[in-house]
Amino acid sequence: MRNEPIDWNHEAVASLLWTSRAFAIAFVCLILVGILLTRYTRWGRQFWTISGAYFSGRESWRVWLTVAVMLFLTVMGVRVTILISYQGNEMYTALQYAAQGFSGGDAGVLNDAKSAFWRSIVVFSVLATIHVIRSMLDYYVGQAFVIRWRMWLTDRVSSDWMGGRAYYRARFIGKGIDNPDQRIEADITNMTTESQSLSMGLVTAVTSVVAFTKILWDLSGPMTFFGVEIPRAMVVLVYVYILTATAIAFWVGHPLIRLNFLKERFTANFRYALVRLRDRAESVAFYNGESMERGGLLGRFTAVISNAWHLVFRTVKFNGFNLGVSQVSVVFPIVIQAPRFFAGTITIGDITQSAQAFGQVSESLSFFRESYATFAGYRASLIRLNGLITADDRARELPALRTEHLDGAMELRAVSVTLPDGRPLVDELDLRLTPGEALLVAGASGSGKTTLLRALAQMWPYVDGTVRRPMGSEAIFLSQFPYLPLGDLRDAVAYPALAADLGDSVIRDVLQKVSLGHLVRRLDEEEDWASILSPGEQQRLAFARILLIRPQVAFLDEATSAVDEGLEYQLYRLVRDEVPECMLFSVSHRSTVDQHHTRRLELLGDGPWRLSEVAVN
Repeated sequence: MRNEPIDWNHEAVASLLWTSRAFAIAFVCLILVGILLTRYTRWGRQFWTISGAYFSGRESWRVWLTVAVMLFLTVMGVRVTILISYQGNEMYTALQYAAQGFSGGDAGVLNDAKSAFWRSIVVFSVLATIHVIRSMLDYYVGQAFVIRWRMWLTDRVSSDWMGGRAYYRARFIGKGIDNPDQRIEADITNMTTESQSLSMGLVTAVTSVVAFTKILWDLSGPMTFFGVEIPRAMVVLVYVYILTATAIAFWVGHPLIRLNFLKERFTANFRYALVRLRDRAESVAFYNGESMERGGLLGRFTAVISNAWHLVFRTVKFNGFNLGVSQVSVVFPIVIQAPRFFAGTITIGDITQSAQAFGQVSESLSFFRESYATFAGYRASLIRLNGLITADDRARELPALRTEHLDGAMELRAVSVTLPDGRPLVDELDLRLTPGEALLVAGASGSGKTTLLRALAQMWPYVDGTVRRPMGSEAIFLSQFPYLPLGDLRDAVAYPALAADLGDSVIRDVLQKVSLGHLVRRLDEEEDWASILSPGEQQRLAFARILLIRPQVAFLDEATSAVDEGLEYQLYRLVRDEVPECMLFSVSHRSTVDQHHTRRLELLGDGPWRLSEVAVN
């Protein structure tokens, strides 16, 4: 019998020391590689822009502790695989010697082989148990890390997108940014999942290459090629074979990065068009626009399919090459070791361990080749998320009307508003409103009435001047098409305030006042209220918000365009009676709105304006 290649009696301590050393080296190398990638590669810098704060913030020690646990479990997995390869060697060698003892009639050899076989089965049982427990822990810790990171990143990116109203103002930076919803949901999920998978896969690959190369080195023998003897030939051949295959795979798979990026864009555009059609179904039906909408949908879908075919052709080439390389790897080490086995210099256990070690080295070196398609999708997600964050920064850098807090009044000083091409809409506007005053903004279509409101809300970037007014909850803007959030009706009525701060009795009373008494019993219902309520009901609901929030100033943009003149009169009278100190800044085309205001600002077009008192009949 051969001497045992490993002392199982002392292996627990030896493996713990090996794992600890490998973990320390891997942890230091992981940090160094991360630093180099973030400093010298574009995608590394993009990663750090997106998630750097998660790994360097005040609570980052928790993150690094989880990374350390994942890393330790990953290295431990490599060690267990190494031990299983030695166990397999002993098991198959015991079977070989048992066959020799049986055929030769040597009972001593047969009994020793039996003992060695069953000892290897006991060792396997212990190793398999450890492997199962380690795998379960590794999965749990890895998923916990991904989930927590995803939560943090979703909050970070969505907050950044909404900060400074970048989600709105990004439309003014050239072509803007496409499908931010998909970037925040799908790309964040992909980035966090693949970051964990690729990084731990890399650690496993490198550690396995180092560890199993030593095993291959010990099992490998010389081989003669064209009269030249190559010592440790199997080690040389595996590296030449896999590195060459990897270089070819990178060349074949490089276009997948661009194709995956386009896949996400085209798919999101098609999905957005479908959602938009659903949300505008009534308008399309009135216009009988089904034919045109179908043409638009099919046009977008054609781009999806064209990209899908390109992905299929490229993936067939890439996966076909990888599969061919992998299939050859199955018999490669056995063919190389077979002459030595036939010569009696190695055992069947050595061959099986050679094949396993060769497979581990081959698989580990192939990690870079086989992960290229995954990395291509990962790169696309980084590009899209970085693009969103960059667009947010650019949107926040756009000019905005200088706004200062002023309690109990509103002042506009030299406010000038232009179109993106520089054409003036409002030039050097100065005015002051005091509690109870109401200003009506009038003018021809295109004169800049709504744009002036956008400027006062710090949404329009082509503006100059200063406004001093109440801020926060003391100011409310009512658009022509009120926004109704998802949720129950009480939240829709109270928006942007919290319904819990107002109370159901107050909400019910206000709904009665704005002629929405039929909704009083539906406060608990969760519906898409924007599609259920008529435009007139939505505008009445918006007026209910003024009565509930009781702001110091309210900005109204065609806020009664969908109600009749009787309801219009009722709504304005409610505001004047219930919130008499509230300053109104209204935009309207209706002459019937004049009577509810004290002054009239008429925009004359191309900059000039005229301010006058409203005659009270």
